[in-house]
Amino acid sequence: MSTLKPLTIDVVSDVVCPWCYIGKKRIEQAIALAPEVPVELIYRPFFLNPWVPREGISRDDYLTKKFGSPERYKEIAGRIAETAAQEGLEYHPERVQRQPNTIDCHRLIHWASAVGHGPAMKQRLMELYFRDGGDLTDPEVLVQAAAECGLDAADIRARLATDQDVEEVSAQAQEAADKGISGVPTYVFMHQYAVSGAQEPALIARAIRKLSAELNAEAAE
Repeated sequence: MSTLKPLTIDVVSDVVCPWCYIGKKRIEQAIALAPEVPVELIYRPFFLNPWVPREGISRDDYLTKKFGSPERYKEIAGRIAETAAQEGLEYHPERVQRQPNTIDCHRLIHWASAVGHGPAMKQRLMELYFRDGGDLTDPEVLVQAAAECGLDAADIRARLATDQDVEEVSAQAQEAADKGISGVPTYVFMHQYAVSGAQEPALIARAIRKLSAELNAEAAE
């Protein structure tokens, strides 16, 4: 019996992007729809708001700068919340008080990925932000999230206090931008084919099956 080569999917996204929150759930559903295909899912950083300072800013200031006013965002947020609910997710933008710069979140995901906990770390940070309104600028909030995902709290606290892997994470985000990725989530299959947006699971599942067949046909030649 032959063993299929795993299909690599790089997910370029940010933890404060609501469509990335929805997209994560949808790609997991897509993978479940094609259980016969082995998939290697790798989360890559993207800075949705690179202009936000490392210490973050108030949510109202952020919404005013990006959308004109907090009120103007409410209609958009309502539509996103409805879509999230259809996927079984909770989105409560009114709970968010502080807009973070996400480089430390991406450092956490990078460190968690090294020990096989990248998806769990990504999910926890998104839940904290979108569901609970957690302050992702607070190092102790990040340390607690990391501990809940199986990382050592003291080790993560010490690492966050340094610039460890800031350059590495920034370089990965820049690489995505250099490749023309400007909207997220973007799924990059086999380092070659990119699909942007929180696509429906059935569509992604078809792509997974098609590209897996092509990958393994090449391997068999």
